[in-house]
Amino acid sequence: MSLSVLALALVAACNRDPAVADAPTPTAVSDAVAADPLAAPADVKAPPADAQKSASGLAWKVLTPGTGATKPGPEDEVTVHYTGWTTDGKMFDSSIKRGQPATFPLDGVISGWTEGLQLMVEGEKRRFWIPVDLAYQGRPGKPAGMLVFDVELLGIKAAPKPLPAPEDVAAAPGDASVTKSGLAYKTLTPGDGPKPGPKDMVKVHYTGWTTDGKMFDSSVVRGEPATFPLDKVIPGWTEGVQLISVGGSTRIWVPEELAYKGKPGRPKGMLVFDVQLLEIIAAPKPPKDLKAPPASAEKTASGIASVVLKPGSGAKPGPTSVVKVHYSGWTTDGEMFDSSVTRGQPAKFPLNQVIPGWTEGVQLMSVGEKRIFWIPEELAYKGKPGAPQGMLIFEVELLDIVSP
Repeated sequence: MSLSVLALALVAACNRDPAVADAPTPTAVSDAVAADPLAAPADVKAPPADAQKSASGLAWKVLTPGTGATKPGPEDEVTVHYTGWTTDGKMFDSSIKRGQPATFPLDGVISGWTEGLQLMVEGEKRRFWIPVDLAYQGRPGKPAGMLVFDVELLGIKAAPKPLPAPEDVAAAPGDASVTKSGLAYKTLTPGDGPKPGPKDMVKVHYTGWTTDGKMFDSSVVRGEPATFPLDKVIPGWTEGVQLISVGGSTRIWVPEELAYKGKPGRPKGMLVFDVQLLEIIAAPKPPKDLKAPPASAEKTASGIASVVLKPGSGAKPGPTSVVKVHYSGWTTDGEMFDSSVTRGQPAKFPLNQVIPGWTEGVQLMSVGEKRIFWIPEELAYKGKPGAPQGMLIFEVELLDIVSP
């Protein structure tokens, strides 16, 4: 589990077709909001009478007209500044407060955002009132009820064109090999390196299609390889990638029972993947003192223990600072459950949007410092289902303070 999931993510439950509407007459922003973009607007409780509404129930007003000529499509990537409030005026998220615009694909956010952003042009700012059924739908741990967002569209990046499906996408050909589990595969390019084991971390390029030829994901299109442990993916990948030698590429036909098993919001039926194995990455070794911190560890009043591995020389972050770190996390039985190191990409997040042990612990560090933390369960995931359990051990290197 990545620490980034602890930050509020506008995760999609589904996509909806965009409503089509003429741009409304721009309205004036209240003096209070103009002075403080984080203050809840006067109309936060309900859309005013002059707000426009789509058939889905989404309501909006234009606060600042845009200068662009094009609107984003449902799969385009957008860059925005935004602030979100619940109807009681409580702000729950803001890219403005973080000092960093957010960038995401419109098919990877809540339905109200997918629909609403498609109505905007670059430079435009709108206020949206998003009904609960177009927001988080009562999902535990997410903002509840109707949500209000002020959104400024800063940029649009057109979605890349999908890669064409292979001719044998509908079914595995007769010359494909089939395993006992029902997985079919065919070598496209033989590799000359070793094959990974069931728990190895691998770096791959891949493209996935449904059997009707629709591409649903591709690291090739994104231009960035994917890195993950083989025991943390769908069973068809765990089995299939172990059949590939480093440097080789293989086409895999994954039956539904080895894929997403009909899970809502996931690709359905048998899936077809072209996978190129680029590298087997050695996972960071777990610390020696997994069961308990050593007697020499520094301890806080809350119960966090830590040991400095490498001293830093820079500033220390505050409780709301946005930090850039490399980290790896283990449970006390030595299982690594997450690592930015193996992904090859540092993590960035605000310290007030992660587990309490991180909020407190990282503030003890100076830029350039590396520490091991032993975080008690009550300062970690508190027994939350699906999250790592018990005391957690993190090795953290503070690379930078992005925003104080």
